Amino acid sequence: MSTPLPARAGRRCHNALNPLHSAVYFTAEHAQEMAAIGHDDWSAAYFASRASAMGAAGAGAVTAAFYNFNPELVARHVPRIWRTASPEDALAARLRAVDAGLRRLLGEEAVASAEMAEAAKLALRAAEACSRPGRTLYAAHADQPAPEEPHLAFWHAATLLREHRGDGHITVLMGAELDGLEAMVTHSATGKGQSPKWLLRTRAWGQDDWAAAQDRLRERGLLDAGGELTEEGLGLRKRIEEDTDRLDRAPYEHLGEAGVARLTELAGAWLAAAVTAGAFPADLFGKG
Repeated sequence: MSTPLPARAGRRCHNALNPLHSAVYFTAEHAQEMAAIGHDDWSAAYFASRASAMGAAGAGAVTAAFYNFNPELVARHVPRIWRTASPEDALAARLRAVDAGLRRLLGEEAVASAEMAEAAKLALRAAEACSRPGRTLYAAHADQPAPEEPHLAFWHAATLLREHRGDGHITVLMGAELDGLEAMVTHSATGKGQSPKWLLRTRAWGQDDWAAAQDRLRERGLLDAGGELTEEGLGLRKRIEEDTDRLDRAPYEHLGEAGVARLTELAGAWLAAAVTAGAFPADLFGKG
């Protein structure tokens, strides 16, 4: 029987696991493996890699599942990416990239450690309590078998937990009546998300689009003239995170307080090592 956890324990665990999942998209290994199957454009490689678990999904399905990408960017690459390489080829290329990327970022000792096997077991245990209905990306990835190697099993489980929370987060954003671009603007304004420069570049929105979203948010009283969150905006972002926590509590309550604390500790140490090893561009996060 699951029991409630300390406040934000699941969120803290997610905040350690999620970057270890997403780091793969910024690695040279991912670029190389995806280029080898014909995806030498960053966006095409990203869509093929992350959407491949859904099969040969169309642009509409990918746009819906990813939420904050410009639909025109998605349509530029989907479904063409599946004619370049099958979803199965993309899944295999991504796993090869994860293998090589984790070995470089964390080191062979960490990859082969008892702690890695422990973390994989804990993360897979947490993922047992994830739910499929209404969670498109999670459900698609949950259909994929867990790899046998502990570091790949750990990354697979981190992916399941990341997509489970992300799918729930989209539900909360829709309830808050924030479209994908407005959600990015408000998150970036907290200083905790990716920088506007990176969001505009990778999601293919223009400065005019960003400014228009800011205007809509100002009309709702969520942003001030300088683009900072108002008190009402800060309150909305706080409620969004709390509601996301609520929809995402099952896997962490299933794992239990001690297991969540241990998984957070292990993942946090590896995240610090990955950041030190240059897992992310220096200007990826913040308001700049």
